[in-house]
Amino acid sequence: MKHQLSWKVGGQQGEGIESTGEIFSMALNRLGYYLYGYRHFSSRIKGGHTNNKIRVSTTQVRAIADDLDILVAFDQETIDVNYKELHNEGIIIADAKFKPVKPEDTAAELYVVPFTELATELGTSLMKNMVAVGSTCAVMNLDPSVFKEVVVEIFGRKGDAVVEKNMEAIRQGFEKMNADLGDKAGSLQLEAADGNKRMFMIGNDAIALGALAGGVRLMAAYPITPASEIMEYLIKKLPLVGGTVIQTEDEIAAATMAIGANYGGIRSFTASAGPGLSLMMEAIGLSGMTEQPLVVVDTQRGGPSTGLPTKQEQSDLMAMIYGTHGEIPKIVLAPSTVQEAFYDTVEAFNLAEEYQCPVIILSDLQLSLGKQTVEPLDYSKVEIRRGKLAEEELDELEPKHYFKRYEVTGDGVSPRVIPGMKNGIHHVTGVEHDETGKPSESPVNRQAQMDKRMRKLNDIRFDTPVHIQARHEEPDLLLVGFNSTRGAIEEAMVRLEKEGISVNHAHIRLIHPFPTEAIQPQLAAAKKVVVIENNATGQLANILKMNAGYGQKVVNMTKYDGTPFLPHEIHERCKELTQNGNI
Repeated sequence: MKHQLSWKVGGQQGEGIESTGEIFSMALNRLGYYLYGYRHFSSRIKGGHTNNKIRVSTTQVRAIADDLDILVAFDQETIDVNYKELHNEGIIIADAKFKPVKPEDTAAELYVVPFTELATELGTSLMKNMVAVGSTCAVMNLDPSVFKEVVVEIFGRKGDAVVEKNMEAIRQGFEKMNADLGDKAGSLQLEAADGNKRMFMIGNDAIALGALAGGVRLMAAYPITPASEIMEYLIKKLPLVGGTVIQTEDEIAAATMAIGANYGGIRSFTASAGPGLSLMMEAIGLSGMTEQPLVVVDTQRGGPSTGLPTKQEQSDLMAMIYGTHGEIPKIVLAPSTVQEAFYDTVEAFNLAEEYQCPVIILSDLQLSLGKQTVEPLDYSKVEIRRGKLAEEELDELEPKHYFKRYEVTGDGVSPRVIPGMKNGIHHVTGVEHDETGKPSESPVNRQAQMDKRMRKLNDIRFDTPVHIQARHEEPDLLLVGFNSTRGAIEEAMVRLEKEGISVNHAHIRLIHPFPTEAIQPQLAAAKKVVVIENNATGQLANILKMNAGYGQKVVNMTKYDGTPFLPHEIHERCKELTQNGNI
């Protein structure tokens, strides 16, 4: 029996590839297995190769598997594009309809199953994906009945007859594949899972749930890949708590509408990707100047311009810190797991109100859309903190005086009121202003207000600005990353340690203001610092060197071909660094 396996289904976009993976993974999740899924898809609505790779394990996994045990193919392109991932004992299960051909340079076995034919005989070729799922059952020695609950959940509203037809398709796929396998039936059987119930969700769902738990009542957004699922989730959920989602005409309107709602006392936010964030930059500056809370989610994807809208990249880092004109206080968070995506989103709304500034939640496509097993969330950790928002009656104002909304304070945070509060009248403008909001170009006032705003960054309170795994006092390597690279880094560490290479790990969760004090001791102790990121110019490495020094130790490990890091890539490149006297 196997401790874990990797399964992939592929075909043309629009022919049920995603639903095949969804049905397969949902059933295994409910058996108690840990899963990690990553979907490769085209930027077209229909057509173009797509695949869904799912790793199944009896223990926690946070990265895409290096290799492949089972490849389910609905067309020849799927075999041609993906077969090199198969190890020598791997299996290809292909639809007979396209007359599959196995490449000569693979030892993996090809099994041809009439997915489409069997499905058509049952009433519709659309059920070919269920036949494929049944074929997989035979290889893994899974009883087809384990899929009944999922099939009922997905098709139950269409009636019992439809449910039974789909279950029959699974059974027939199982029986046909079982007969073809002979004594190899169940050859890739997994060890039994623990049976515990866990969630199975994408990072975008966790961000949306975190916004809901954090008290959001308005989301203003414009749909864009890979952020749209946040909006789609909240369209269904926000009305249940008296909130709403507004699809705006563009990202400029989305950001300014969120600022307006926050000004009115309603927790609001927006979410987008790189192109949308470019449009929001002036509005983010308005949030900083007017000191209105604003939470923005940036789900990074390949750029520039339209770039690679459905592929992995981490190249918005510098733009999120420095993209606005002028200088404002700004907080940038970068969760690395689905759990963190939930908790960090809740915290983002607290920080935005406590420090009265924009907070950007930086995700990436792998984290946003990769579906993974999640332990039950601890809702007792959720708290709502609204900072210096006035909740009691304000002192009486002197005649012809305004409320000091932008009062110069020691911590840089001024008292805040909701419009309409008695004695809270003040002016709001995007131009420089005095303590009451009245426009002012006085050099003395400008410096006082600028210093006040920037003081907010002096003491940002965030529980875990850096995840540190420090197993060694003086390691050969310190691996540094952010967002979704964490799982691949952690797996590579285990392999390196087995080969006698000592490794520590620092994963940055608070990107700005940079957690210099937390990471400097790790930089000082390591012989080399390897910064791992999905961009071409080493943006995190440059930020690290600017804020924490030790530039002579830093080695860039970049990848920008649109695909995530795999554990073996990090392992092999780090191993090279330690050879030939490099350390």
